[in-house]
Amino acid sequence: MNILVIGCGKLGSRLANVLFHHGHNVSIVDMNEDAFSQLDDDFDGLTVVGMPMDMNVLRSAGVEGCDAAAVVTPDDNLNITVSQIVREFFYVDNVVARITDPARENVFHHFGLKTICQTNLTCGAVFSALTQEFSEKQLHFYETTVGVNVREIDPIMVGRTVENVPMKTGETIMGVLRDSGELTLYDGRQKIILSSGDKIIYARIND
Repeated sequence: MNILVIGCGKLGSRLANVLFHHGHNVSIVDMNEDAFSQLDDDFDGLTVVGMPMDMNVLRSAGVEGCDAAAVVTPDDNLNITVSQIVREFFYVDNVVARITDPARENVFHHFGLKTICQTNLTCGAVFSALTQEFSEKQLHFYETTVGVNVREIDPIMVGRTVENVPMKTGETIMGVLRDSGELTLYDGRQKIILSSGDKIIYARIND
Protein backbone atom coordinates (compact mmCIF):
# COMPACT_ATOMS: atom_id res chain seq x y z
CA MET A 1 0.00 0.00 0.00
CA ASN A 2 0.97 3.62 -0.49
CA ILE A 3 0.54 5.19 2.94
CA LEU A 4 0.91 8.83 3.98
CA VAL A 5 1.85 9.63 7.58
CA ILE A 6 1.30 13.16 8.86
CA GLY A 7 3.50 13.95 11.87
CA CYS A 8 6.94 12.53 12.60
CA GLY A 9 6.94 12.61 16.39
CA LYS A 10 7.41 9.52 18.52
CA LEU A 11 4.20 7.94 17.25
CA GLY A 12 4.48 9.00 13.62
CA SER A 13 8.10 7.96 13.24
CA ARG A 14 7.43 4.61 14.90
CA LEU A 15 4.42 4.02 12.67
CA ALA A 16 6.36 4.95 9.54
CA ASN A 17 9.19 2.59 10.49
CA VAL A 18 6.81 -0.30 11.15
CA LEU A 19 4.89 0.27 7.90
CA PHE A 20 8.12 0.48 5.93
CA HIS A 21 9.50 -2.74 7.40
CA HIS A 22 6.22 -4.47 6.50
CA GLY A 23 6.79 -3.64 2.85
CA HIS A 24 4.57 -0.58 2.40
CA ASN A 25 5.49 2.53 0.45
CA VAL A 26 5.56 5.29 3.04
CA SER A 27 5.75 9.06 2.81
CA ILE A 28 5.82 11.25 5.90
CA VAL A 29 5.26 14.95 6.49
CA ASP A 30 6.43 17.14 9.37
CA MET A 31 7.01 20.84 9.88
CA ASN A 32 10.36 20.17 11.59
CA GLU A 33 13.07 18.63 9.42
CA ASP A 34 14.95 17.43 12.52
CA ALA A 35 12.01 15.16 13.36
CA PHE A 36 13.02 12.81 10.53
CA SER A 37 16.12 11.84 12.52
CA GLN A 38 13.80 9.54 14.50
CA LEU A 39 13.29 7.37 11.41
CA ASP A 40 15.36 4.20 11.07
CA ASP A 41 18.63 4.49 9.19
CA ASP A 42 17.36 2.17 6.44
CA PHE A 43 14.06 4.01 5.99
CA ASP A 44 13.90 5.03 2.35
CA GLY A 45 10.39 6.46 2.20
CA LEU A 46 9.65 10.02 1.11
CA THR A 47 10.10 12.76 3.72
CA VAL A 48 8.51 16.16 3.14
CA VAL A 49 9.00 19.27 5.28
CA GLY A 50 6.05 21.63 5.47
CA MET A 51 2.72 22.59 6.99
CA PRO A 52 0.38 19.58 6.73
CA MET A 53 -2.64 21.82 5.99
CA ASP A 54 -0.89 23.10 2.85
CA MET A 55 -2.40 21.20 -0.06
CA ASN A 56 0.78 21.64 -2.12
CA VAL A 57 2.77 20.02 0.68
CA LEU A 58 0.33 17.10 0.70
CA ARG A 59 0.63 16.78 -3.07
CA SER A 60 4.44 16.75 -2.76
CA ALA A 61 4.05 13.88 -0.30
CA GLY A 62 2.01 11.89 -2.81
CA VAL A 63 -1.44 12.23 -1.28
CA GLU A 64 -3.07 11.97 -4.71
CA GLY A 65 -1.76 8.43 -5.11
CA CYS A 66 -2.00 7.13 -1.56
CA ASP A 67 -4.27 4.32 -0.43
CA ALA A 68 -4.46 5.39 3.22
CA ALA A 69 -3.33 8.15 5.54
CA ALA A 70 -2.53 8.38 9.25
CA VAL A 71 -2.74 11.85 10.81
CA VAL A 72 -0.85 11.58 14.08
CA THR A 73 0.45 15.00 15.12
CA PRO A 74 0.12 15.98 18.82
CA ASP A 75 -2.51 18.62 17.92
CA ASP A 76 -6.13 17.35 17.83
CA ASN A 77 -7.36 20.42 15.93
CA LEU A 78 -4.68 20.06 13.30
CA ASN A 79 -5.43 16.37 12.97
CA ILE A 80 -9.13 16.86 12.32
CA THR A 81 -8.45 19.63 9.79
CA VAL A 82 -5.84 17.67 7.86
CA SER A 83 -7.96 14.51 7.97
CA GLN A 84 -10.87 16.38 6.39
CA ILE A 85 -8.63 17.84 3.68
CA VAL A 86 -7.23 14.41 2.82
CA ARG A 87 -10.74 12.88 2.69
CA GLU A 88 -12.72 15.66 1.08
CA PHE A 89 -10.23 17.19 -1.37
CA PHE A 90 -8.08 14.18 -2.25
CA TYR A 91 -10.76 11.47 -1.86
CA VAL A 92 -8.74 9.18 0.40
CA ASP A 93 -11.33 7.04 2.18
CA ASN A 94 -9.03 5.26 4.62
CA VAL A 95 -7.91 8.03 6.98
CA VAL A 96 -7.05 7.35 10.63
CA ALA A 97 -6.59 10.26 13.04
CA ARG A 98 -4.91 10.33 16.43
CA ILE A 99 -6.67 12.22 19.21
CA THR A 100 -5.81 12.81 22.84
CA ASP A 101 -9.08 14.30 24.09
CA PRO A 102 -11.82 11.63 24.40
CA ALA A 103 -14.49 14.36 24.36
CA ARG A 104 -13.58 15.16 20.76
CA GLU A 105 -14.09 11.62 19.54
CA ASN A 106 -17.71 12.29 18.63
CA VAL A 107 -16.63 15.26 16.52
CA PHE A 108 -14.28 13.08 14.50
CA HIS A 109 -16.93 10.38 14.08
CA HIS A 110 -19.42 13.03 12.93
CA PHE A 111 -17.11 13.74 10.00
CA GLY A 112 -16.79 10.02 9.24
CA LEU A 113 -13.19 9.80 10.42
CA LYS A 114 -11.56 6.79 12.02
CA THR A 115 -9.89 7.67 15.30
CA ILE A 116 -7.44 6.21 17.77
CA CYS A 117 -7.78 7.84 21.20
CA GLN A 118 -4.53 7.26 23.05
CA THR A 119 -6.05 8.56 26.29
CA ASN A 120 -8.75 5.88 26.25
CA LEU A 121 -6.26 3.18 25.31
CA THR A 122 -3.82 4.14 28.06
CA CYS A 123 -6.60 4.46 30.62
CA GLY A 124 -7.88 0.97 29.79
CA ALA A 125 -4.43 -0.53 30.03
CA VAL A 126 -3.65 1.13 33.38
CA PHE A 127 -7.06 0.19 34.80
CA SER A 128 -6.52 -3.44 33.83
CA ALA A 129 -3.02 -3.49 35.30
CA LEU A 130 -4.34 -2.11 38.58
CA THR A 131 -7.49 -4.17 38.99
CA GLN A 132 -7.13 -7.41 37.05
CA GLU A 133 -4.82 -10.38 37.38
CA PHE A 134 -4.57 -10.67 33.60
CA SER A 135 -3.90 -7.43 31.75
CA GLU A 136 -6.51 -6.46 29.20
CA LYS A 137 -5.39 -6.80 25.59
CA GLN A 138 -6.50 -4.25 23.02
CA LEU A 139 -7.53 -5.23 19.51
CA HIS A 140 -8.18 -2.47 16.97
CA PHE A 141 -10.65 -2.79 14.11
CA TYR A 142 -10.66 0.54 12.27
CA GLU A 143 -12.24 3.02 14.72
CA THR A 144 -13.39 0.35 17.17
CA THR A 145 -11.26 -0.95 20.06
CA VAL A 146 -12.05 -4.34 21.57
CA GLY A 147 -10.75 -5.21 25.02
CA VAL A 148 -10.01 -8.88 25.77
CA ASN A 149 -9.83 -10.10 29.37
CA VAL A 150 -9.08 -13.46 30.99
CA ARG A 151 -10.53 -14.34 34.40
CA GLU A 152 -10.45 -17.59 36.35
CA ILE A 153 -13.84 -19.11 37.10
CA ASP A 154 -15.34 -19.07 40.56
CA PRO A 155 -15.17 -22.55 42.17
CA ILE A 156 -18.98 -22.56 42.32
CA MET A 157 -19.01 -22.77 38.49
CA VAL A 158 -17.13 -26.10 38.33
CA GLY A 159 -19.31 -28.71 36.63
CA ARG A 160 -21.63 -26.11 35.10
CA THR A 161 -21.71 -24.99 31.47
CA VAL A 162 -20.03 -21.85 30.17
CA GLU A 163 -23.26 -20.00 29.31
CA ASN A 164 -23.99 -19.81 33.04
CA VAL A 165 -20.85 -17.81 33.78
CA PRO A 166 -21.61 -14.27 35.00
CA MET A 167 -20.46 -11.43 32.76
CA LYS A 168 -19.99 -7.71 33.20
CA THR A 169 -22.13 -5.28 31.23
CA GLY A 170 -21.15 -5.27 27.55
CA GLU A 171 -19.05 -8.44 27.71
CA THR A 172 -19.34 -11.54 25.58
CA ILE A 173 -17.59 -14.90 26.01
CA MET A 174 -14.96 -15.77 23.42
CA GLY A 175 -13.76 -19.08 24.83
CA VAL A 176 -12.40 -21.14 27.69
CA LEU A 177 -8.72 -21.53 28.51
CA ARG A 178 -8.22 -24.88 30.22
CA ASP A 179 -5.82 -25.39 33.11
CA SER A 180 -3.83 -27.63 30.73
CA GLY A 181 -3.33 -24.71 28.34
CA GLU A 182 -5.87 -25.95 25.77
CA LEU A 183 -8.12 -23.26 24.31
CA THR A 184 -11.75 -23.95 23.39
CA LEU A 185 -13.54 -21.26 21.39
CA TYR A 186 -17.19 -20.67 22.28
CA ASP A 187 -19.68 -20.21 19.44
CA GLY A 188 -22.72 -19.78 21.65
CA ARG A 189 -24.14 -23.20 20.87
CA GLN A 190 -21.90 -25.95 22.23
CA LYS A 191 -22.08 -27.10 25.84
CA ILE A 192 -18.68 -26.53 27.47
CA ILE A 193 -18.46 -28.07 30.93
CA LEU A 194 -16.21 -26.06 33.22
CA SER A 195 -13.47 -27.63 35.33
CA SER A 196 -11.37 -26.41 38.23
CA GLY A 197 -8.68 -23.97 37.07
CA ASP A 198 -10.48 -23.00 33.86
CA LYS A 199 -10.31 -19.38 32.76
CA ILE A 200 -12.90 -17.54 30.69
CA ILE A 201 -11.86 -15.24 27.84
CA TYR A 202 -14.17 -12.21 27.62
CA ALA A 203 -14.40 -9.49 24.97
CA ARG A 204 -16.08 -6.09 25.00
CA ILE A 205 -16.11 -2.98 22.84
CA ASN A 206 -14.25 -0.19 24.64
CA ASP A 207 -14.88 2.70 22.24
